[in-house]
Amino acid sequence: MIRWILLSSIVALSVGAIVYSQHRKVDTNADASPLLFMVADTEQELTRMPARFTRMSDEEEIRIGNEMAKSYSSEWEKNESDEDREIESYLEQVGGRLAAHAHRQLPYRFHFIPGKYFINAFALPGGHVFVGKGLIALMDSEDELAAVIGHEIEHVDHYHCAERVQQQQALRKVPLGGLIAFPIEVFEAGYSKDQELEADREGTRLAVAAGYSANGAVRMFETFQRLYEEYHTRDKTPQQELSDVAQQTLEGYFRSHPSASERISQIQALVADEHWQLHAERELAVAYIFWTDQASDALHTGKYALAEQMAARSLKMRPAQPRALRGLAEAQFAEANFAASAASFRTLLDLTRPQPEIVEEYATALAAADPHTAASTFRDWMNSIPRSTLELKVPLAGLLLLAGDDGPARTIASGATSLTEPQSPVWLAELGWWYYKAGDYSTAFALLSRAYQQRPGDIHTTVQFAWAEIEERRLADALQTLSMIQYDSAAPSEQVMARAVCRWQAGQKDEALPSFRFALNSDLEWDNSRWVKALYSPLVAESVLEMKTEEERRRNLQAAAHR
Repeated sequence: MIRWILLSSIVALSVGAIVYSQHRKVDTNADASPLLFMVADTEQELTRMPARFTRMSDEEEIRIGNEMAKSYSSEWEKNESDEDREIESYLEQVGGRLAAHAHRQLPYRFHFIPGKYFINAFALPGGHVFVGKGLIALMDSEDELAAVIGHEIEHVDHYHCAERVQQQQALRKVPLGGLIAFPIEVFEAGYSKDQELEADREGTRLAVAAGYSANGAVRMFETFQRLYEEYHTRDKTPQQELSDVAQQTLEGYFRSHPSASERISQIQALVADEHWQLHAERELAVAYIFWTDQASDALHTGKYALAEQMAARSLKMRPAQPRALRGLAEAQFAEANFAASAASFRTLLDLTRPQPEIVEEYATALAAADPHTAASTFRDWMNSIPRSTLELKVPLAGLLLLAGDDGPARTIASGATSLTEPQSPVWLAELGWWYYKAGDYSTAFALLSRAYQQRPGDIHTTVQFAWAEIEERRLADALQTLSMIQYDSAAPSEQVMARAVCRWQAGQKDEALPSFRFALNSDLEWDNSRWVKALYSPLVAESVLEMKTEEERRRNLQAAAHR
């Protein structure tokens, strides 16, 4: 009878709640976060009580954590770069400073996840803390990094990780030893709201005890909130959107964690209660690596001024970086700042063993800056290195050709033609392009034709040969040559622009303009007349200008028709 009374009461209360909710509707955006928080909190509180009374030993927790970390780390450790190892060493340094103040003296280890879009950090039982590259890239100071690491240490320090292991043991009904293979995502997903706020508080205490500013935690949460809001409010282009992995990380973070505003308020209240002084934050010692990455990203998306700015910023913090120097030189060249680009390439060559590609870029920048002095400057550099190979003599011969001395170029051309070694078509193509830039298109055509026949699958040589065919007025042949290149191969904008120029010279304006637009949208350099004139013939420069003018004329006519 009592059961029936209880059941009736529950049903009556449920019906009453439904009727009340229908009469008291509240307009709000649909959001699953409250439900997810409720489920997380409920699950956590239901399962953590037994764990408190049957807590595993530190030795068992460390053993399980070590096995999990070993399995997880093996996914990327094989491909670690020197920069990855430097960042991980830095994490260990900062983490060790914090771990010294933890309540539980465990063998803490700190790992770097080199995933560009891994905007997260998590901890495993026993003291393993993982921080993603995408997260560190958002930071401006070591204090922000300390706040993140401190937060993760406290998930270990307060047994949150250990309790989660025991929860999984209870849910899966397997012995602790069988938990090593269960998904790491269980730890990446975060904890209950109370546990997250606890880790915030205690992690901030840890950071302050280690000499960091509590403002690091506040600014980290502000960055998360801003990034999340920007992603949901801005107009997105393919270049601006984050990857799906990054999007899922952000979405998951804001579903499974307390709101940023709540976390910021808690830290600010803690600062007031503890009377902490918000002193100046420390420099993020590995920031230069991320600035170089940003320079590379900007360069590949046509944001050349930003690329130059970020590369210069990186080099100011850590001079003599080959990767940053090359990014700087390429950005300067794309902006038609040829003298500065040549200087940057020269600095790069002084730091590293001369690579043919970089040597060629250096020579090209010198020629674009001043073709009359380029050869002497290049020869001075050659004399500063131990030995000169044919790979270095070809660009020197090309620069001399621009200055009116064709002797060395003719000597190399005759020798390279008779050679049978694999490099001979490369030298032929390179020399042929110098003849193209010197305006000797018949010789350029002859050399590039031989190089193309020997290496028909080389994209760069094929496009150069097509340019020579255009100058020789072999327009149908040039189109046929360009058609041999796959659409998704290297240097798509150059081959598309070559097709546009070819059709424009053939009088096929309507067919030329779509290709012109595509090339212009792919690489903004084509909109810079100084850049075009420095690399291509007067015919190409004139065609590009004419197509640009025609594009603007048609666009204006179309706009006028819609008024």
